[in-house]
Amino acid sequence: MTGPLEHSIFQIVSRQARQLGVRAFVIGGYVRDYYLQRPGNDVDIVVEGSGIELATAVAAKLHAKVSVFKNFGTAMLRYKGIEVEFVGARKESYNRNSRNPIVENGTLEDDQLRRDFTINAMAFSLQEEDFGALVDPFGGIRDLNEGIIRTPLDPDTTYSDDPLRMIRAIRFATQLGLTIVPESMESIRRNRGRLEILSRERISEELHKILMAPRPSRGFELFDECQLLSLILPAVDSLKGVETMEGRGHKDNFKHTLQVLDNVAEVSGNLWLRWAALLHDIGKPATKKWDPAIGWTFHNHDFVGAKMVPGIFKQLKMPLNEKMKYVQKLVQLHMRPIALVTDEVTDSAVRRLVFDAGDDLEDLMILCKADITSKNDKKVELYKHNYELVQQKIIEVEEKDRIRNFKNPVTGDLIMEKYGIPPCSQIGIIKEYVKNAILDGLIPNDYDAAFRLMEEKARELGLGK
Repeated sequence: MTGPLEHSIFQIVSRQARQLGVRAFVIGGYVRDYYLQRPGNDVDIVVEGSGIELATAVAAKLHAKVSVFKNFGTAMLRYKGIEVEFVGARKESYNRNSRNPIVENGTLEDDQLRRDFTINAMAFSLQEEDFGALVDPFGGIRDLNEGIIRTPLDPDTTYSDDPLRMIRAIRFATQLGLTIVPESMESIRRNRGRLEILSRERISEELHKILMAPRPSRGFELFDECQLLSLILPAVDSLKGVETMEGRGHKDNFKHTLQVLDNVAEVSGNLWLRWAALLHDIGKPATKKWDPAIGWTFHNHDFVGAKMVPGIFKQLKMPLNEKMKYVQKLVQLHMRPIALVTDEVTDSAVRRLVFDAGDDLEDLMILCKADITSKNDKKVELYKHNYELVQQKIIEVEEKDRIRNFKNPVTGDLIMEKYGIPPCSQIGIIKEYVKNAILDGLIPNDYDAAFRLMEEKARELGLGK
């Protein structure tokens, strides 16, 4: 492992700090990641003095552009692939009704005390006399070696002051494979009511990072253990538990969902596909019914779940844009390929799936394959074999019928021009009739066949006589 401060930017910052008569330190994530052997390009430098003044001096020396954020007392520049942010050392105090602290100038020790976790409070000195020396007053290195997450101060103080740190603890544990110490777990449970002062946007940012971890299920298991899940994602929390009737129980849909999420994470780095995996069964609690003849059923949970997606995005202040529609679409369609596995596969059913999924077909199939979970290995193998047969059928039908980028050969303009009519409901009836005929394989996907069928339907509707 190369030295932590070999990049030329650190010597330059050190010299400029000495000229200004201030002390500067690299702090936080860059230091932590050095010891985890995770290369980082984001550097935070804390200055016992003005961070903006030091950043401006460094930028002038490098002939680099500096971005100054006076309201936050920070400045940032980029140099040779490294993004460096400068801030003055601070000490903080908190008002109970806000996670925005009252900030005063402070020392390095003050700044380290305000950090969330010991592993994020370590610093490297940039002073000439001890350049590169580790400043670790809270045993961050020991905690890293032991694989634990611990707060520098009493955890009740840390989490109550800024409750986002409770979610960050879970995020770091998930990303880095660390364990939150028991006293912190207990403190998070005690302080969970403080989440109400957080902005939903900050929560969703942390959720994105948890979802992008190598094994995201760990984050949601920790949310559950800390009793935060019901406060952050009640629709996912509702999946927990197994109900039994006449000795017959259904699978635990929460555990199943986390397995599906991990299955998707193994093969795809698409954040929104991982969101779809997390939410794919959220309609099950509302649709669960007991039928003495067949057991537990969850009929139409895919449609009910799809209708719930916009509300979840809105609650988390995530944009109601194409990403939300993508997640909603996959939740609604996730049972369709499974139906093709269990029923006789017809070209018509495959065409409609390809048409409805469109450009998201591959992602839908990843989700559906991930959804095959069971403790019965033989059942899993059977479903996976049948799934492969359906996937092959999709390839064959798509090559033959060109449905993926389907555009109806019969347009509204064509109908209006042919029959001299203004926009009206009859146009939609004709277009839908032609589209369904193509998808059902009654006519080929070409203009001539579609035009003839249009004429037939138009005559039936009393047009063109």
